[in-house]
Order: sequence, then structure tokens, then C-alpha cells
Amino acid sequence: MLEVRGLHKAFGGFAAVGGVSLTVATGQVTAIIGPNGAGKTTLFNLITGHVRPDAGRVLFEGRDITGLAPHDVCRLGMGRSFQRTNIFPRLTVFQNVQAAFISHRHRGRDLFTPVDRLYQDETRALLDSLGLLDRSGEMSGFLSHGAQKQLELGIALASEPRLLLLDEPTAGMSAVETRDTIRLISRIAGERGLTLLFTEHDMDVVFSIAQWITVLHQGHVIAGGTPAEVRRDPEVRRVYLGDRR
Repeated sequence: MLEVRGLHKAFGGFAAVGGVSLTVATGQVTAIIGPNGAGKTTLFNLITGHVRPDAGRVLFEGRDITGLAPHDVCRLGMGRSFQRTNIFPRLTVFQNVQAAFISHRHRGRDLFTPVDRLYQDETRALLDSLGLLDRSGEMSGFLSHGAQKQLELGIALASEPRLLLLDEPTAGMSAVETRDTIRLISRIAGERGLTLLFTEHDMDVVFSIAQWITVLHQGHVIAGGTPAEVRRDPEVRRVYLGDRR
């Protein structure tokens, strides 16, 4: 579904991503791990069009999308969440997801139908699947961090992606929120047949759901394989996992 070929990106002479290549198979759950500063978020930004690469290519379902604007990448079927929660805090939970449906389906300029009547059933169904239906009328900015991340997932899902990129989906969560979020992501991915690519520092999360892991260090891929293979890799243990088994 996704192929990254030799991506490079430097900022002021610092190579944040230095020739990264990887593939993500359709239906696969793939994790990208590595120490802080390894280049994970920059790589996500390059894939999704938020940053233009200095060199290299990004292919989505065989189509070269290198340099496309983020909204164009999204409309091709690639969704994205961010490390910092990206919601409309002054809108209700319902309005956030409804707005995402309206935008994705190009109904924002409909002069004949009041926007608050659009996609109500779809919005309720999606919120129900996320466990947020009973909080539809709450202002999003007052939700807990975990609930805001759930809502952000809903906004991403409203764009009807086939590939979903999640950047640190459990960052800042309690142990209970982390467990619940991972269960939610796993269930949603299975129900919708999504391909997942995510970054994560919590190794318990990574090894519990990832089918394939790519390891970055200082902007370069140093390993890739199944969770069992990555656990055993001596270079990965040296630079990141330590004595973790």
C-alpha cells in the first residue's frame, strides 16, 4: 500500500531523515520506533505532504504522491493523527466529526442544505464505534486527553482512509487510557480493514499489536522485521531497547 524510497530531509544542514526506505503491505499493522530525534515525526510529515523531501519518493497504492499537499493526500485515502491533539476545541464532539465528514465529501459550500443537518447518522455511528456517542454535546476542549485523542481518531476516520498514520497515539495517557486506546485502535482497524502505520515509545504497545517494526536511529533505518526479530537484533538493543526482552 505504501512505498517510501530513499527519503531525505535536512533542516539547516542537519539530516533529520537520511535516505529512509520502507514498505507497508496492505492490511498490515506497522510500527516505526526509535529514540527521540530519530526522525519518526519528520518521516510522517514527509509521507503525508506536510514537509517536502529534499530527495526520494513516496508511493501510495502505486501512485507517486511526493510533494502533494496534505489535503490532496488525505483525499486519496491516507489519514493522519498528530502527537499534539489536533481538534477544534470550541466545537462539540459531534460538530468535530460532522465537520470532518462535510469537508471530506465536499459539502462545505452547499447553499441549499443547512450544514448542521448533514451526515448526522454517519457522525452518530462513528461516535458510537469510538465510545463517544454519549459525549456528543460536550465541548471538545474540556475532554480529557485520552478522550481528545479518541476524538482525533474519529476525525481521521471520517475521511474514510485506507491507510491510517498515527503519531504517538498513546502519548501522555495513563496506563488505563493507553490500554483502552490500543484496544480501540485494534478493533477499529479490524472492523474497517485499515492498514496502520504508527510511531510509539511504549514498547508494550508496539509489541502487542505490530506485525512489522521498522527501527530508526539518527534518521536512518537500522533494522526491520517481525517483533520477535527486532527484539533479538543486537543493534536495536544497543541503541534503543537496552536489556529489554
